[in-house]
Amino acid sequence: MTTTLLAAEAVGNPVANIGIFSLFVVVTMIVVIRASKKNATADEFFTGGRGFSGPQNGIAIAGDYLSAASFLGIAGAIAVYGYDGFLYSIGFLVAWLVALLLVAELLRNTGRFTMADVLSFRLKQRPVRVAAATSTLTVSLFYLLAQMAGAGGLVALLLNVTSSAGQAVVIAVVGVLMIVYVLVGGMKGTTWVQIIKAVLLIAGAGLMTIMVLAKFGANFSEILGAAQTAISGSADKAVAARDVLAPGAQYGGSVTSQINFLSLAIALVLGTAGLPHVLMRFYTVPTAKEARRSVVWAIALIGAFYLFTLALGYGAAAIVGPDRILAAPGKVNSAAPLLAFELGGVVLLGIISAVAFATILAVVAGLTITASASFAHDIYASVWKKNQVTEAEQVKVSRITAVVLGVVAIGLGILANGQNVAFLVALAFAVAAAANLPTIIYSLYWRRFNTRGALWSMYGGLISTIVLIVFSPAVSGSATAMMPGVDFAFFPLANPGIVSIPLAFILGVVGTFTSPDDEDPKVAAEMEVRSLTGIGAEKAVSH
Repeated sequence: MTTTLLAAEAVGNPVANIGIFSLFVVVTMIVVIRASKKNATADEFFTGGRGFSGPQNGIAIAGDYLSAASFLGIAGAIAVYGYDGFLYSIGFLVAWLVALLLVAELLRNTGRFTMADVLSFRLKQRPVRVAAATSTLTVSLFYLLAQMAGAGGLVALLLNVTSSAGQAVVIAVVGVLMIVYVLVGGMKGTTWVQIIKAVLLIAGAGLMTIMVLAKFGANFSEILGAAQTAISGSADKAVAARDVLAPGAQYGGSVTSQINFLSLAIALVLGTAGLPHVLMRFYTVPTAKEARRSVVWAIALIGAFYLFTLALGYGAAAIVGPDRILAAPGKVNSAAPLLAFELGGVVLLGIISAVAFATILAVVAGLTITASASFAHDIYASVWKKNQVTEAEQVKVSRITAVVLGVVAIGLGILANGQNVAFLVALAFAVAAAANLPTIIYSLYWRRFNTRGALWSMYGGLISTIVLIVFSPAVSGSATAMMPGVDFAFFPLANPGIVSIPLAFILGVVGTFTSPDDEDPKVAAEMEVRSLTGIGAEKAVSH
């Protein structure tokens, strides 16, 4: 059976799929417009006026965090690699403990709009804000890359679009919708889209999990056995040889592969606490207590969802089969939609695909507003205009930046189309963990930390991660690389976290001790009091 026939079988009725998706876009756009009538000030546009409760923000965080990687990439990775694919779920979930215990409350108390507010509080404003904004924009672009790739694969399946040109048009449409959400809604509208999307996504995944269990008499062992049988019967000898019930199908075998797994795990666990679009969500609540509550809610919802991915992934392997998954447009990312079609036909496929598409739209909107806010607040207002700027100007610059970012994301998404989105997101986590987390931790907990340490850590972590990614098997030199036709890979690991993250921590220490302790102790004391108590947290950071 050809790829085209497989796709046609999967999509059923493209008109119905598009109808369900269009309905979601219309409903969410109405919600965005109604929720965002007041968006003139920077506080309203960037943080939604800090008017969201802990539970509301927790649901929105879950909506922001459960990206296309979670739904499409992880389900597909489990369907094709089994146990090793579930390691993504474990890493993404455990990461929230780092965010909860080390970052959430202190970050909420210390900053105002962006991560750079915290990092530059007691350090030199201009160089640190430029470094933080550069890091924020880079991480956001990597993450946008993954979401756009997911959008291309998903809608290719929905509409049976098999040509590269057709999928490029689909990715462009996603980019345009993303820009509209941000321009119209700001943070308030984006947050409500994320809340709606989180409820739909978790409910949809839960429904599919129940249907998979019902198909096997609520016996999870039977699902696992059927999945292994389906894998063993694959026409692809490499796939058929995998034991998807044991470790090692993806990261076993060679020492390099095992080190690559450790590198991936480090990046996943430490990356969340450095993701700018996640950190910015802590500013949308009125108090530090609500910030803590929001993280607890997020952990509960995200944990439940990742348990669902285990049933969905193995269920897709057992019911759909690896050959159909790998032959469909979108490849691994098509596992969840194909499973939905098998379980509930055209209607369930349309609903689940619309939910997955909502996932992509909500996440890219959150990423875009974070990156555009960072440029407008940190670069334009604080560095370029030296805080001599109105809030209306900041909002205007942020909107212009959102358009530029959208265009860049469309181009990068077209280049990355067909890649596994869970893997692409893991690279974004590696950049965030290396470029942001060391400086955040040192700024909040180490009084001796100074500007040189911050700059060495941020730029060193950022540059080392990107250079190692460019010269890794993820980009060239392998059949699954972004550029499979060339080979300039000299770094053996697909994820550089095991090298770049410790390097960034070390550079922060070395940079600090090789420069004089020139920071104002009064400002350091003020930051410590504010981070622990929240006193003065609403004031602008402009010392």
